[in-house]
Amino acid sequence: MILLSFDIEEFDMPFEYQKEISFQDQMDISIAGTEAILDILERHGVKATFFSTVVFAQHALPTIQRLLAAGHELASHGYYHSDFKTEHLRSSRIELEKIIQAPVLGYRMARMQPTDDLEIQKAGYLYNSSVNPTWLPGRYNNLHISRTYFKTDQVLQIPASVTPLVRFPLFWLSFHNLPLWLYVALARWTTKVDGYLNVYFHPWEFTDLDDKERFGFPGYVRKNTGSKMIGRMDQFIHKLKQKKAEFVTFSSFVKAVSKPQ
Repeated sequence: MILLSFDIEEFDMPFEYQKEISFQDQMDISIAGTEAILDILERHGVKATFFSTVVFAQHALPTIQRLLAAGHELASHGYYHSDFKTEHLRSSRIELEKIIQAPVLGYRMARMQPTDDLEIQKAGYLYNSSVNPTWLPGRYNNLHISRTYFKTDQVLQIPASVTPLVRFPLFWLSFHNLPLWLYVALARWTTKVDGYLNVYFHPWEFTDLDDKERFGFPGYVRKNTGSKMIGRMDQFIHKLKQKKAEFVTFSSFVKAVSKPQ
C-alpha cells in the first residue's frame, strides 16, 4: 500500500531563510501547487491524504472542495503552520470538520516536530503521522522510535517511511535530490519489507522556486521544483503503478491494519 500525502499550508518557509513573503503570496503559491497535485492524481486515478492547516482550508475553499469531490482524505496539519499551542490540536480538528462537514481522523505536526501522544488522543484523533524516524542534523534525532507503524494507547502512529537497515529518509528532499531511478528503487525496497510506504510532499514544491533572491532557498531545496517536480511525480506514480501498487488514504490504511487477525 502506498500512503501518498501532501501538507497543504500557508507557504511560510521563506521566513526560515530571512525572506519576507506576503500572506496573499503564501496562499497563491500553495493553492497553485495543490491544484497541480490534484491534476497529477486525477491523471493517474490515485487517492491521497492532504494534511491541511485551518488557515489554508479557510482561504482555499474551492481547492478543498475539489480534493474532497475527488475522493481524497483531509486531515489536520494544525491551526496555523508557524504557531502551535496544545489547544490547536482539538480546535483545528473541529474547525476543519465544520469546513468539510465530515470527520477529521488524523494529524501531522508542522515540520514534523514532537507531539504529545496523550494530547493527540484527547483531541480526538485516530492516527498521527508526525514522526520521521531518522536523524536529520539540526532538525531531529528519532532513531529510537519505531521505523514502522505502532500504537500508543488508542492512536495509531504512522511514521514517515525510511529505508530498512540504515533508515535513509524517503521524504521530499530525498525525492528532489536523488536520481529518480534510485529513489524509486529505495521506495520499492521499503514497500516490500514493510508492506507499505508513507511519503509526504508540499504544494509549493510543485511551483517554481528558482528565484533565490525572493525565497532564499539553497540549491538542494530548489532542485527539481515546479514543472520538473510535476514530471518526476508523474513518473514516480507511473512506475509504482506498473508494479501494481495500491494507493490508499491514511484512514483506509488505519482500517486495514486495525482489522482483527
